[in-house]
Amino acid sequence: MRNIKMTIKYDGSRYKGFQRLQDNDMTIQGKIEAVLGKMTDEPIEIIGSGRTDMGVHAYGQVANFKTNSEMSLKKMKAYLYEYLPEDIVVTNIEEVDERFHSRYNAKSKVYLYKIYNNEVHDPFLRKYTNHITRKLDLNLMKEASKELLGEHDFTSFASSKSKKKSNVRTIHSIEIQENNNVIEIYVEGDGFLYNMVRIIVGALIDAGLRRKSIKDIKYMLEAKDRTVASDTAAAKGLYLYKVKY
Repeated sequence: MRNIKMTIKYDGSRYKGFQRLQDNDMTIQGKIEAVLGKMTDEPIEIIGSGRTDMGVHAYGQVANFKTNSEMSLKKMKAYLYEYLPEDIVVTNIEEVDERFHSRYNAKSKVYLYKIYNNEVHDPFLRKYTNHITRKLDLNLMKEASKELLGEHDFTSFASSKSKKKSNVRTIHSIEIQENNNVIEIYVEGDGFLYNMVRIIVGALIDAGLRRKSIKDIKYMLEAKDRTVASDTAAAKGLYLYKVKY
């Protein structure tokens, strides 16, 4: 039995998230499994490094699957490229140790959030950025982000749907940069709770608009109460950027 690791890039605009739904294949996982099943003539279930929500994109989602197929990696990649929808591309494929698990073996993940910060929206970026009309203060956002670094209980930054036993996570870094009115926020951590990155971004937006102070951000963490934290930023600005092993 071979264990195959894939790196996947996708535009999540028209999908109901990564995880396959029982009654609908309009998911990233559903589309890939359908193509792999035809390719190998086997029932295939892929294991993703994490679940991305409806409308969320990926530059570097990682998944693995097991198969008895003897098809070469080169032919597998070519087959996937030909038969997957144009908004899903397997950018790399390799054979790995049978014990490799895309989710459990991940050391950290990097998420990217994009904001288009301009008075009027860009029609060509509207599906891939969160449009904020008021000018954001990047220096305030960077100062606020420092409060979130390190190990914390992120209960305030998790959706009420999150069912993890522990809400303690470690944020390794938050980098914020701007180019041509597009603000990019890179968040790297050892793991993330449901909607955690989008709520963090919501808090940083509030800081950048001077709606929340640095003390407010600190209080959000200490309160361990979702109701005191900022709103969840729009899904369309979020990308799973990279998974590190």
